[in-house]
Amino acid sequence: MTQGTVAPLLVFGWGNLSRGDDALGPLCVDQLRAVHAHSGHVEFLDDYQLQVEHALDLVGRQRVLFVDASLNCPAPFEVTPLTAAQDASFTTHAMSPQALMHVYRGLQGEAPPPCTLLAIRGECFELGEAPGASALAHLDAALQWAHTWLATPDAAPQQL
Repeated sequence: MTQGTVAPLLVFGWGNLSRGDDALGPLCVDQLRAVHAHSGHVEFLDDYQLQVEHALDLVGRQRVLFVDASLNCPAPFEVTPLTAAQDASFTTHAMSPQALMHVYRGLQGEAPPPCTLLAIRGECFELGEAPGASALAHLDAALQWAHTWLATPDAAPQQL
């Protein structure tokens, strides 16, 4: 990939490394980055939370995988295709991926690239805690799915 060229795939994880299982998104990104960083076809980003500025990170992508911890998804993880939508998070300090996609559509005047949410089941989000054993097992299962997502360019999430 030459300078100025955008990788066709983006993996974006978010969460707080100081809040137990909330670290699952960034931990997933770190482990995927360690294996796939030199492939040249994927960029890895992680942050504390999604911000409106992250809409620009979607520009030029063929597919995007968002990764976050969740108290509400079934164990070990859940995969959901996303659509752009303005929701209540649009005006808060922490945006949803759907709201971020909505911002992208407003800025670019076109639909965002296909986006998927990989929600990894977490249980304990206490400040100062490390991720729990069950959350780390859920992370391992999610990583297996994510490796397949990265290696299968044209598959829909539910086909993996």
